[in-house]
Amino acid sequence: MHSNKKIKLCYIEAAAIVMLICVFLFPTIQLFKHTGDNVFTVRLNGVEVGTLSSLENLDSLLMQARRQAVREIGSDELVFMDTELETVGSEKLWAAVDDEEEVIARMADVMKRSTRETLHRSYTVKVNETAVNLGSYDEVHQLLEQALMPYDTQDRYQVELGLDKDREINVLAAVISLRDKAPSEEERFDASAGVTADLEEIFESVEPKTDKSFEDYTAGLTDIEYAEKIEVVEAYLLEEELTTVEKAVDLVTKEQETQIIYKVVAGDTLSQISLDNNIPMDELVAINDALEDENTMIRIDQELVITVPEPELSILWKEEQVYTEDYEAEVQYIPNDDWYTTQRVTLQEPSAGRRKVAAEVAYKNSQEIGREILKEEIYAEAVPKIVERGTKIPPTYIKPISGGRQSSGFGARSAPTKGASTNHKGIDWATPTGTTVVASNAGTVVHAGWASGYGYAVYINHADGRQTRYGHLSKVLVKTGQTVSQGERIALSGNTGRSTGPHLHFEIRINGNAVNPLKYLN
Repeated sequence: MHSNKKIKLCYIEAAAIVMLICVFLFPTIQLFKHTGDNVFTVRLNGVEVGTLSSLENLDSLLMQARRQAVREIGSDELVFMDTELETVGSEKLWAAVDDEEEVIARMADVMKRSTRETLHRSYTVKVNETAVNLGSYDEVHQLLEQALMPYDTQDRYQVELGLDKDREINVLAAVISLRDKAPSEEERFDASAGVTADLEEIFESVEPKTDKSFEDYTAGLTDIEYAEKIEVVEAYLLEEELTTVEKAVDLVTKEQETQIIYKVVAGDTLSQISLDNNIPMDELVAINDALEDENTMIRIDQELVITVPEPELSILWKEEQVYTEDYEAEVQYIPNDDWYTTQRVTLQEPSAGRRKVAAEVAYKNSQEIGREILKEEIYAEAVPKIVERGTKIPPTYIKPISGGRQSSGFGARSAPTKGASTNHKGIDWATPTGTTVVASNAGTVVHAGWASGYGYAVYINHADGRQTRYGHLSKVLVKTGQTVSQGERIALSGNTGRSTGPHLHFEIRINGNAVNPLKYLN
């Protein structure tokens, strides 16, 4: 009995000695208490990277591993990696745990193999609704400076990027400035120089500077700027999202058809508007509902839609020019309150003059948008055109019958009956014989009776120089020379003359030429 106790004690002593040896020789093997899960196996993206005794520092280990992986990849860009962590806990009395540095190293290896994409530090340049992504700050400069090159042929200007103070986020705005710009007033003048400048101002007020001669003008580019606001924002983007400088330049500087509003001014004609804006007449008519054809009348201040070729990024620039030219004097208008605005008479024909000019000309891209005369020397005075014109608004015209169905329009048509015109000079409304016909506008009857082709007809001359005609009547109720008011009963509709059925034929003529009545009826 005593011997057995002695043997058992020896076993216990041996176990204690082995335990001490393991503690000293295998520091990663730990003795745990019974407190639940106390050993955790860690997997990253499905790969086992180590065993830990606690998950308290796991996030920190992962962050350190990420930094080590990026450092070993050797990229300065933003690296995107898969990092899916899994942990499995268990309770053990004895367990070997890994050193944290070893776990970090294994994690870094897994991350390097799990790198999906690298996001490059880039710059997004936005102009209106167009955005392009460039790979470097230098490429942004190349894009913006190449947009200026067609106009700044002497490379006198440069592009600078600075923070946009109007924006809360870090947005860069593009500004154009002169290269080798002269120092500011504060930099150029000290206190004594400032006194000299004040004295010069006093002398100038006593003895003003003489006028500049033509030789004093630079005759070159004087100012340049972007027409649109440009915003540049730093971003991290994938390689396939970046654009080359060449493609970016093409995107923002290539001309595209853009619709703008053109306001009609005195002297405008549709043909001249078409010519000046390089837009075909049929296209001009097609995009404006108010225009029926090239003969449609237009009025001052009327708004027309026109298309012009414009790039996304436009350039505003000015240059001084010195030249000799023939010039026209401005037309002089003499108002006549007794005439309608449709009436005008030329009292004096113009004659061109000759002059030498120094001017500052403003452009938007290659289109001139303004011209300021800085100096001129007249060789021969221009004689102005003098026009007397009316100020009274012309009267309105009303439909001459009530109801009726339009049976034939104005212009080209198939002849409805033998001998009828294929170029219809008015508008026809089908209506029962005996329908009341009224004067479309006040005027004087110049014909009341039979007219070849028209059958019974009435012609009325109006104060604005126009004439209305009413044809195929069954009965005429007025006489030649009679004055009628707008809406006054003048006839009854019928089916006389060259007619295929009961209807009213109605015309409006201007200077003897038939126009589409529908454009003048209220």
